[in-house]
Amino acid sequence: MSVTENRLDRRRARTRAALLGAARELLVFRAPAEVSIQEITDAADVGFGSFYNHFASKQTLFDQAIAEVAAEHQELVRAAVKGLTDPAEALAVAIRLTARFPSTHPGLAKVIDRAGLGYLSFVAPGALEFLRHGHAVGRLCFDDAEVALACAGGAVLGVIRLGLKSDSDPLSSPGSAEGAAVAVLRMFGLVEGDARRVAQRPLPPL
Repeated sequence: MSVTENRLDRRRARTRAALLGAARELLVFRAPAEVSIQEITDAADVGFGSFYNHFASKQTLFDQAIAEVAAEHQELVRAAVKGLTDPAEALAVAIRLTARFPSTHPGLAKVIDRAGLGYLSFVAPGALEFLRHGHAVGRLCFDDAEVALACAGGAVLGVIRLGLKSDSDPLSSPGSAEGAAVAVLRMFGLVEGDARRVAQRPLPPL
């Protein structure tokens, strides 16, 4: 590959990254339908014509931006649950960590909230694999993994929305995060005492 080709590839990568970054910033404040391609390219500081060199449509760009947020979210969860052998504890950690995003990662929280229930499709592959493992070893009880994900995911999305609207800091008042974890664990078959013990174990540093 020539020096010129390398330079062009780097320029394309920078333009693509700028468009994705602009999309993420815009998602924090506005729904995709409210944003024009011109606004996106202006925010990215790239030419309007550059947009279609990288993305087929505005929706494609926003979907990729949400996918990036989902990847970051999943990496944070993976790091937090590393070494845990109890699927119930790992699930509780994932819920509590995510429910604190309005304080710890407000940008991620706002994009997740903007995506709404559609966000679950971006995390579904890994989440379903985890839930099925927890079911297979007898720690989590449910009939259908996809329904289980919809129920658990909906609960977490609701707590994120509450956290974004609340004047209080979820880190100083963690009851809603722990409460969501307890509710989901009980829904998946844990008795209340077990669910509360699991949901109150120390979280890893955020």
